[in-house]
Amino acid sequence: MRIWKQTISVELLTASAANTAVSHLGIEFLEVGDDFIRARVPVDSRTIQPYGLLHGGVSVVLAETLGSCGAAFSAPEGHRTVGLEVNANHLKGTTSGWVTGITRPVHIGRSTQVWQIELRNDAGELTCVSRITMAVLMPRSAKK
Repeated sequence: MRIWKQTISVELLTASAANTAVSHLGIEFLEVGDDFIRARVPVDSRTIQPYGLLHGGVSVVLAETLGSCGAAFSAPEGHRTVGLEVNANHLKGTTSGWVTGITRPVHIGRSTQVWQIELRNDAGELTCVSRITMAVLMPRSAKK
């Protein structure tokens, strides 16, 4: 079942990320399905920490980007979504290639959403699991 309440595409996601941390880190949107978004981040000089591993914070940026985009495009037209909480468990380090993430909703409610994100290295190994909780804000004109 298609969950998107607003027009969504890889091209729209990419355009919305222009000149942001997302584009600076080299994050690329890859695919939008009926109930998921897939994107990836390179493991390179922009994204590694001093030991040569993908920086954990960059993993969280990818996860938060995916979950936030999912929430924004599955919310009703005119509503805004903002993050309430994000967590991440870093399971395996990555020193080269790409880390690809996929997000799917756990809960899409009227006032909150919860999204699960899995990140995997080029070998398909799970490197990080994350979850983000989003608040759904009504348009200001609709507030009483």
